[in-house]
Amino acid sequence: MPNSTCKVSIIVPNYNYERYLKERINSILNQTYTDYELILLDDASTDNSAELLAKYKNHPKVSHVIINKENSGSPFKQWMKGILLAKGEWIWIAEADDSSKPNFLETCIEQIEKEENISFVYTGSNFMDQNSQILEGDFNKWNGRDKIKVATFPGKNLAEHNLYWRNTIINASAAVFSKNNALILQNEDFLEMKNCGDWLFWFRMALLGKVTEIYQNLNIYRHHQSQTKKGLATGRLWEELFPTILYMEKYLPTISKYKRKLCHASIYRQIRKTKNREIKRKLQAAYKKAFKSNPTLDYYFLKLNLHLSFIPWILTEDRDRLRKK
Repeated sequence: MPNSTCKVSIIVPNYNYERYLKERINSILNQTYTDYELILLDDASTDNSAELLAKYKNHPKVSHVIINKENSGSPFKQWMKGILLAKGEWIWIAEADDSSKPNFLETCIEQIEKEENISFVYTGSNFMDQNSQILEGDFNKWNGRDKIKVATFPGKNLAEHNLYWRNTIINASAAVFSKNNALILQNEDFLEMKNCGDWLFWFRMALLGKVTEIYQNLNIYRHHQSQTKKGLATGRLWEELFPTILYMEKYLPTISKYKRKLCHASIYRQIRKTKNREIKRKLQAAYKKAFKSNPTLDYYFLKLNLHLSFIPWILTEDRDRLRKK
C-alpha cells in the first residue's frame, strides 16, 4: 500500500476507455516525481475496464480501485469522489484517455513550491488522435508565450481576462490543483453539468488563489472530434454556455457592458454556423432570454468591432488576455 501521506493524489476517472487505460497508467507510473498515490475510479464501464483496473489493486502506488455499480451521470461527480478520497495536498485529475510527458508532475510541483497561495498550475498540451499519433498545430494559442517558460497571475485577474472569454485549460489532465480549494466547491451546482462544469471549476478555483501557467507542452490530450460534434449538433453545448457566462459575470460585476456584449456576440457567431434550423431558432430564443439582447444586433456589433480592431484601443480577446511583462 502507498504511504499514509503523500504530496499528490492522482485520480484516474474512467468510463469505457479500456483501450487507453494501460497507456494512461504507464504515463503516470513513469513520472519522474514519485511522492504520490494513485486512485483508480471506474464509472460502471460496459467494456472490460474493471478487469484491467483490478490488476493494479496491489500496486504499491495504488491506494484505491473503486468500480461503480451504476453510472454517476457526471464526470465531475467522479472528480469530487476522488478528491474526497485523496490524502495528498495537491490533486491531478489524469483523464483515462490522455497521456503525459514523464516530467509533467515534477515540473508542476516545482512551480507550486516557488509561490504562496497557488490554487492551480497548468501546462500546455499536445493533441493526439485515437491512435496516439501527435497532431500538428498550436492548440494552446499562446502566441510566443512559450519563450517566457512560466508566469504566475493573481487568480481573479486571470479569471476576468482569460477564463471569462474561454476555457484556457484544455482539459483536466493539464492541471494540478489545491485539494483544500477544490473542497470548497464540492457542493456547487455546476458539477452537474455535462460540458461546461470544468470551465466553471477552473474559474472558481482561480478566484481562490494564484494561477501559474507553464508554457511547455507536458500534457498529451486525446482529442475525440465525435464528442465535440455531438455537442454542437444537438445544441446542448451552447445551452450550457449561456448560464456559464452569466455565472462568471455574477462573480465579476465590474466587467464593462462593452466587454460583455463582445463575449456574448462571440458565442452567437458560433451559433450562426449551426446547420439545423430548428436548433438554431431554439438557441436564438435562449440567447435572447439569457442575455436580454437581440443576437443579430450583437453579431453586427461584433463584426464592427472586428473591423475596427486595427485601432490599438479597441478591445479584443487577445488584447485582453494577461501576459507576463
